[in-house]
Amino acid sequence: MLEYNLPRYLPSAEELPDSDETPVDNELQELIPGLLKAILLMLWSERMDWLFAIDMGIYYHPDKPPIVPDGFLSLGVERFYDEELRPSYVLWDENVVPIFVLEVVSQNYRKEYTTKLAEYEALGVLYYVIYSSRRRRKPHLEVHKLVNGKYELQEGNPVWLPEINLGIGCERGNYCGVTREWMYWYDEQGQRYLTPAEQVKQETLRAQQETLRAQQEAERAQKEAERAQQETLRAQQEAQRAQKEAERAQQETLRAQQEAQRADVAEQRVRQLAEQLRALGIDPDNLA
Repeated sequence: MLEYNLPRYLPSAEELPDSDETPVDNELQELIPGLLKAILLMLWSERMDWLFAIDMGIYYHPDKPPIVPDGFLSLGVERFYDEELRPSYVLWDENVVPIFVLEVVSQNYRKEYTTKLAEYEALGVLYYVIYSSRRRRKPHLEVHKLVNGKYELQEGNPVWLPEINLGIGCERGNYCGVTREWMYWYDEQGQRYLTPAEQVKQETLRAQQETLRAQQEAERAQKEAERAQQETLRAQQEAQRAQKEAERAQQETLRAQQEAQRADVAEQRVRQLAEQLRALGIDPDNLA
């Protein structure tokens, strides 16, 4: 909450300039916070209670110039309050001090480690982050946390920010076609969240793998169908062979029956002939 003695009648955000109109010294002052914002837009796509602004003026008094960090994050505010978006960030309208402020040091030193640090400290910004890739003997990334009204430098890379539920750190990567050290958000285990381009690439790779897996499954299913078809054909051939064997067995049975009938007829004739011979007084059993 604000603790300033402000005038009774205050201008609105629409009546105040959106920045100090000072051009940036280096593209990194836009690209680095732009990357952080791009990751948040995907990471917090369902949330509407946050604002990450780039080069936007923070007004803390109507008669004083705004503070214009390279980037800042506020939680518990409306992400969009109308279709025109915010022209500036006015503390007496928002009633929420940014929780995170980022300054990217360029070739032209702009008092990031002195005056601005004191301003953000007085304003009550919980985390003040300074990034300078030109530093040789000190870490490129400094994370200052407000403790009992004074900033304390936090150790590590990345640094976990529990109030935001994110970590902040830097490492080499590629963004906008440029390979260098960039700032990223991290989870509590220190795993870096992917950039939008990396997420698209990951999803594309996953889709390609799914497509390949589907093709392999289709090929496997086709082979199984062909194998089943061959088994069906083999079964049909076996059934036909069995049917032919059954027909042959049936024919053999019929032939055997016919032979048996023929033998019976011949035996009857022999008996009849023997009886006729006996009737003539001839013994058929003693015929020479």
